[in-house]
Amino acid sequence: MSVAFRRDGDEEHLEPKFEVPIPPGPNLVTAAGRALIDERIAALETKIPVLAEETELNAAKRDLRYWRRRLATAEVQPAPSGDRAMFGHRVRFSLNSKEREVHIVGHDEADPARGALAFTAPLARALLGAEVGDLVDFNGQEEAIEVLGLDV
Repeated sequence: MSVAFRRDGDEEHLEPKFEVPIPPGPNLVTAAGRALIDERIAALETKIPVLAEETELNAAKRDLRYWRRRLATAEVQPAPSGDRAMFGHRVRFSLNSKEREVHIVGHDEADPARGALAFTAPLARALLGAEVGDLVDFNGQEEAIEVLGLDV
């Protein structure tokens, strides 16, 4: 029989299990982001001992390794202050005649659907350093964004 038709077991045909990728660059977090990491670790440490199914157990252990690495590299940033948009600020702005607000946060806190953008996102990078009243270039357009307000 040809080796092509021989099958030793189902294990060799399962999808490989990869580690959760770590975003490149520094792991900047807000105080709330640090608390989020602690919560995720605690939840996984509670969950792992009661998991019986091997696939779920391995996934939970992989996630725990990810969150422990994120905790070890977390750099809690001070609360934003001043007149320029910085990490942690909520920035209110107008883009294409629509008023919006985003919160500039770390990778693990980012949730674009809720208006929380990672500091490395193109829109967040465009807003960083801007003052209220500034017109900011974005997406290849000059003065596409008008900064309307900053809040903590």
